[in-house]
Amino acid sequence: MKYIYIGLAMGLVFLFNGLQASAQLGDTDELTMENDTLQNKVEVAFRSMDKKDMLGGISVIDVEEMTEKAYTTYSLDFVENLIGGVNGNIWGMDEYLVVIDGMVRDANNVLPSEIEQISVLKGPAAVVLYGSRASKGVIKITTKRGEIGKPKIQIRANTGIHIPKAYPEYLGAAEYMSLHNEASVNDGNDPIHSIEDIYWTSIGNNPYRYPDLDMYSSEYLRDYYNRSEAIAEITGGNEGVKYYTTTGYYRENSLLDVGKSSDNYVSRFFVRGNVDIKVAEFLDVQADANVTFYDSYTADGDWWSNAETLRPHRVAPLIPIDYLEENDIPSWNTINTSNHIIDGQYFLGATQQDRTNPVADSYAGGDSKFVSRQFQFNTRFDLDLKSLLEGLHMRAKYGIDYAATYNQGYSNEYATFAPTWTNYAGKDLISSVEQFGDDKKGTSENISNSAYRYTYNVSTQFDYSRTFNSDHNVFGMVVGNIWQRQESGRYHRITNVNLGVQASYNFQHKYYLDFSAALPYSAKLPEDNRLGFSPTLTIGWRPVKEDFFQNNVFDDLMLTVSGGIISQDMDIVDSDNEDNEYYLYKTVLQRGGWYSWADLGGEAATEFQRGNNPDMTFVKRKELNLGLRGALWNQLLTFDFNYFIGKMDGALARVYSEYPIYFTQVGYPTSSIIPLINYNIDDRKGFDFSVYMNKEVSEVDLTLGVSGMYYETEAAQRDENYEYDYRSRIGRPLNSLWGLENLGFFNDQDDINNSPEQQFGDTRPGDIKYKDQNGDGVIDEKDEVYLGRWDTPLRLGLNFTAKWRNFTLFAMADGFFGGKGMKNSSYYWVSGDDKYSEIVRNRWTEETKTTATYPRLTTTSGANNFRNSDFWMYDADRLNLSQVQLTYDLPETALQGSFINGVSFYVSGYDLLTISKERKHHELNVGSAPQTRFFNIGVKGTF
Repeated sequence: MKYIYIGLAMGLVFLFNGLQASAQLGDTDELTMENDTLQNKVEVAFRSMDKKDMLGGISVIDVEEMTEKAYTTYSLDFVENLIGGVNGNIWGMDEYLVVIDGMVRDANNVLPSEIEQISVLKGPAAVVLYGSRASKGVIKITTKRGEIGKPKIQIRANTGIHIPKAYPEYLGAAEYMSLHNEASVNDGNDPIHSIEDIYWTSIGNNPYRYPDLDMYSSEYLRDYYNRSEAIAEITGGNEGVKYYTTTGYYRENSLLDVGKSSDNYVSRFFVRGNVDIKVAEFLDVQADANVTFYDSYTADGDWWSNAETLRPHRVAPLIPIDYLEENDIPSWNTINTSNHIIDGQYFLGATQQDRTNPVADSYAGGDSKFVSRQFQFNTRFDLDLKSLLEGLHMRAKYGIDYAATYNQGYSNEYATFAPTWTNYAGKDLISSVEQFGDDKKGTSENISNSAYRYTYNVSTQFDYSRTFNSDHNVFGMVVGNIWQRQESGRYHRITNVNLGVQASYNFQHKYYLDFSAALPYSAKLPEDNRLGFSPTLTIGWRPVKEDFFQNNVFDDLMLTVSGGIISQDMDIVDSDNEDNEYYLYKTVLQRGGWYSWADLGGEAATEFQRGNNPDMTFVKRKELNLGLRGALWNQLLTFDFNYFIGKMDGALARVYSEYPIYFTQVGYPTSSIIPLINYNIDDRKGFDFSVYMNKEVSEVDLTLGVSGMYYETEAAQRDENYEYDYRSRIGRPLNSLWGLENLGFFNDQDDINNSPEQQFGDTRPGDIKYKDQNGDGVIDEKDEVYLGRWDTPLRLGLNFTAKWRNFTLFAMADGFFGGKGMKNSSYYWVSGDDKYSEIVRNRWTEETKTTATYPRLTTTSGANNFRNSDFWMYDADRLNLSQVQLTYDLPETALQGSFINGVSFYVSGYDLLTISKERKHHELNVGSAPQTRFFNIGVKGTF
């Protein structure tokens, strides 16, 4: 199947390439954009337009230009830095839509080297034509297309190393056992580990009898790992046929260097072909195909998850066979039955409690390869209907995507051995071994976790574009758009259906008026309410065109005001079960929630879970935004500013306050006939900006860019019944952190006795003390208060380019400010038999009560201490140096007379530096592979 896909894609490209000689010559039009430079054309919803006529709420990135000076591996790496308004979301909303070449697709299945332009559509007027699923913003990616001219070949090769930033720091075995004993004594129990075990473990003479396992040591991990990549691009064509094709492969290994895990890798191979054909003077056709093969091989076992939880004293994973007593024939016979004597020296160790371990998994367990295959095809027909009406076009698009994933591999069972140790004349020896399990090598390949995803996109549009008397520019569009996605394990297909209309007018490119609207359709709603209406209106003014605005510092200036109401069904979900999206307007009546006593025959009850709501309708994004864009002093300074204020009106909620109390059965069994209604309202406001300064100083061309976004969100309407106002969510940010306010630690029992009673389990000296917010003498959930926002309200991007002769330096930094976080992972919340991190060294004890920064240790759940409170909160402010690249372009004179048109060499570094009070926390991964810094060298040749 792999080679069939490759053959289809490559055959499509070269078939159309071969048609060049016989293709008819004809005039080019908007489809090829040959008469317009990339700088003057912007891809927006269902069309391209001149950049000077672009209204507010849209930002554009020339990715092809960026990749000349900044190599990167992910399609959206530049987006948040180079323009304002994007911070993992668009204007503070979630779930933006990604559209690639007019099709709804994943951003991670296209590389920056394949991309020509990225447009970010933010405002209501910019997204409305895409329908409901685009209501929270659109990132529109346009891939490269062929160009008229001789075939041009570009080859790029990269190789680099990932170096870990930091590893978690866990206590060694002896220190862990000592502190674990302390925790047990703190709870009023006896020590768990013997003094002898702790002593011999600390000596370290025999780590096989007294283990001290460090899964982050160089014994198991490399210092770095490699990523290498090669990409080729071919483009060319004539007036009849143009083509662009690219293919590439990358492979990346891992940090693990133990057993079969040392062979872990990730690889990706792809082929893309884009073809433009002028079939006739009135008909243009595009055909694009892409195939991607992604593989990820791993040996058995989850190394990083085990590194988070496996305590260092529990097991010695490999034990030298030399420790077996020479005359212990039974033990030798047992060990010799093993198929896994590692390097001829070690057998796989175990204990009664830990019969397997991650090291043994890597050597003797099976393996698994995650396989992903994607095929994408789309075509477009552009029919010029000027024979009927000058300026009239009909355009149609169709695309299909198919993705399949599964795991394949072999499962092996293996034997491990628990030694019994003794000591003869001061020498440790193994007196006997106990075997757990047997060696059974899997002979049948397992195929599991199979999944598929099928997506199709269809759109048809009529658009009309004319200029009258050189002053009046008119554009109109009617578009029908549908895309649907079916996923394995999901009954209902994800569907977006809408009819859109756009009517635009500008006078002398000075005064602008645009009306865009859509009629979205949603099967999530009652039949009478499934058709919505989304109107938007935009006005614009370019004052530099006015006579009174002549002879000033402005090269360009555009002001826009836009407003709209977008009807969307993305938020038609049950807040109690977000996987539940359909039939939420219907009554739910179920049988079997509880049963009667035997004297009533043990009959199951029939109970209501939800009432009927025939009036359920779309959630509305209501928004007004102002835009200001311009340039000054001969492009010395360019800027783009947008202000937005709006609300998301009508999210679903059960509004208990609007119904009688008897509509709900309280206690067991619960029952309710209260329906979900459109009730919740969320407010959102903020601004984004991007400012670029371009200056030539002597022989150096300098560009400095600053972009960013600040936004605020607020829960404007909720159905609440809080006894105390400080607990209300109304008026608070949507991404709020709530928790208790700490007052330090309890110093002694008298302190506990004289304080409000804390309702979270046994409280002892050294536990966290909380503030009684309501003065009721009890600390419980009613004392939780607003602590801060866990998101980042202020996002900044800085980028700098300096070009001197054949050298280009590019640097990019990202800032995140105003957010909070909670240190609540297992690295910080340590209780019971958890693994201890270095954080616990500053624990509370009688001796350290005045300096301690961590609660007392406990072998219980620690429910009093390990809950959200400002004790665990931290400032998330940080500045990251995200990328630095130095590029050298070989002088053209050095290539004269050769078939090589250009060569560039570059070195680059990524995620190089984090500046923050919490740098150590930000750079730390717990339970997963570590964050890395990536250093790359690359070469690009053009032929």
